[in-house]
Amino acid sequence: MKAIIIMGSTSDQSHADKITTVLDDLGVGHEVHAASAHKNPERVLEIIRSVKKEDSVVFVTIAGRSNALSGFVAANCSKPTIGCPPFKDKVDMSINIHSTLQMPSNTPVLTVLDPGNCAIAVQRMLSLGSM
Repeated sequence: MKAIIIMGSTSDQSHADKITTVLDDLGVGHEVHAASAHKNPERVLEIIRSVKKEDSVVFVTIAGRSNALSGFVAANCSKPTIGCPPFKDKVDMSINIHSTLQMPSNTPVLTVLDPGNCAIAVQRMLSLGSM
């Protein structure tokens, strides 16, 4: 049972830390990787394939602006994918949110803006089988 967090860039580390802090508090294991769907898609595929046979995995993608990462992950695996894009401010959010919200068909990405809520959503998804 774990979260696989993929950041589009190491510059997203502080955003990932907000998620992992809450995951730690909830007792949810996690891995954090930096890999861009635009710049190194093979690395993203390696990360996805490394957990293919594991049952309890939720992917969290952290990418802003042109968010190909969330859709790329969702299109290449059957695990839940949550996009939690980082934003500098509300103007940045209003300009860039659409790249996370508007995914093509067969790429189900859930979008959660608050990092703490993202971690709670991961924990709840992972606990579905134990209810």
